[in-house]
Amino acid sequence: MSHAGDARFHGNVPAFYHRYLGPYLFEPYALDLARRAAGVDARRVLEIACGTGIATRHLRGTLPPGADIVATDLNEAMIEYARGALAGIDVHWRTADAAALPFRDGAFDAIFCQFGWMFVPDKGLALREARRVLAPGGTMIGSVWCAFEVNPAARIAHETVVAMYPADPPMFLATPFGFHDALEIERLARAAGFQEIAIERVEIEGHSPSVQEVARGFTRGSPLSLALIERGADLETVAAAFCAALAPIFGTAPFRSPLAALLVTAR
Repeated sequence: MSHAGDARFHGNVPAFYHRYLGPYLFEPYALDLARRAAGVDARRVLEIACGTGIATRHLRGTLPPGADIVATDLNEAMIEYARGALAGIDVHWRTADAAALPFRDGAFDAIFCQFGWMFVPDKGLALREARRVLAPGGTMIGSVWCAFEVNPAARIAHETVVAMYPADPPMFLATPFGFHDALEIERLARAAGFQEIAIERVEIEGHSPSVQEVARGFTRGSPLSLALIERGADLETVAAAFCAALAPIFGTAPFRSPLAALLVTAR
């Protein structure tokens, strides 16, 4: 996917993302996505913005064994991590830009995209590309985060780091939680050529063994880490600030917080 400039998942970010943010933020929604995929009749499947393969693994376990899955992400480091983490699983891995998909028209029966569209600068173009490579009658299912107001742990982390660097605040977290207008998403999908569009709010409680793991995930498992390093920040100091802000509300061990996302189904 064509990323906004601050959405760089490289270096050791994929490993921290997978280990610490994966179980808390992405695994529960990947299970929900796979459950929905079980009702989709598809032999040719494209996953956009597969990240480290968290949803890919569940899709592979749900879709028919004969289904051909192509999992893509713009970040080569994420693809390489996923390839290693899911070694031996029958998936084709490929680096690809969601706004310029390297596939022929009508190449896929189904498309899945878990938490990827938020990072694409031209979201309408990405949806048009998805429609182009989707066969007539095909299905697209994807998700985006709802606003900070209903994802309070991320909101508190964002407010904490902004307060720490008021002169030049790292704004990365505003990107994944900044594309949540259901009416705008429906408008873009219809403009892209989709006819049947359903948007559902899915609320899940996120679980982590400890607040320290969540703080480590936010500071080291996202492009926020790169923005902090550029500002000369000590990542352990930032993580400690996150723990101090989050623990009184969501617990120390275990850590639990509400999560909310929009699930988009379009045909």
